[in-house]
Amino acid sequence: MKVFFDNCTSPTLATTVDGFVQHYGHSASHIKDLPCGRNAKDVEWIKMLGEDKSETWIIVTGDTRIQKNPAERAAFRQAHLRGFVLAPAYQKTPLNQQASFLLWRWPDIEQFVKLTSAPFLFEVPMSKSSRIKQLPL
Repeated sequence: MKVFFDNCTSPTLATTVDGFVQHYGHSASHIKDLPCGRNAKDVEWIKMLGEDKSETWIIVTGDTRIQKNPAERAAFRQAHLRGFVLAPAYQKTPLNQQASFLLWRWPDIEQFVKLTSAPFLFEVPMSKSSRIKQLPL
């Protein structure tokens, strides 16, 4: 499994998650480290990840436009990707706390990936007690 962090997330968050998931045989990377580069439009990286059938890609973003923009939504669904949107509160939270909450929820994220068929989009709340909720896609 590979975890992809887009431009709406910090490269440091991607590196932190990568350090955590490596012992499970997974990896995490930020868009800046991929061939498409940081300047790629959402539809471009969605298509690129969808074409890579060698891995299960998990998308982590802070951008709900994937759900709302018709072109991005269609591309995401066609690519059969699995996505997790960080709740808006993540943007206002110090990076160390963002990483802490995301890693706290990581077992839940893995469970959703195992139990839910792609494509899907879930919102990860900035709370340990709130439930991860499915977003319409």
